[in-house]
Amino acid sequence: MMLFGVFMSYKAWGLYTNCESPLVVVLSESMEPAFARGDILFLTNPKKPIEIGEICVYKIPGRDIPIVHRVIGRHDSTETGSQLLLTKGDNNNVDDRGLYQELNVNRGKMWIEPKDVVGRVQGFLPYLGMFTIFMTDYPMLKYALLGAVGLVVFLYE
Repeated sequence: MMLFGVFMSYKAWGLYTNCESPLVVVLSESMEPAFARGDILFLTNPKKPIEIGEICVYKIPGRDIPIVHRVIGRHDSTETGSQLLLTKGDNNNVDDRGLYQELNVNRGKMWIEPKDVVGRVQGFLPYLGMFTIFMTDYPMLKYALLGAVGLVVFLYE
């Protein structure tokens, strides 16, 4: 029952922030010194246009893992009202155009669009996401923890 409450609270928070995933964990060092690996980011997705300098979390079509990078370029079309964005990690030497084109599906893609943006960073908690990174990097740790929780529940029931 408690898990249901936590899940519903997370979904309600997603509706409030207009963001499908209002929490993400930084998985790499590409945004240092702004964010370190393991930081938890709080996201929102307001309707206003994305500005240069904002830190966004976006997904590239065909890739499952979202990317956290800063917007360094923007192209607005006055005719269609569309917006195109160029991003780069603060700790990277080059922009993300190579990431956009990594898959065959995206050959020739030079910009991302606002529809690719999952959310914009509004705040963070340093290093609290390392727990999820350890669980992913060391699957046996995940099974040991689940076993320990199961044992505690079994012994105290």
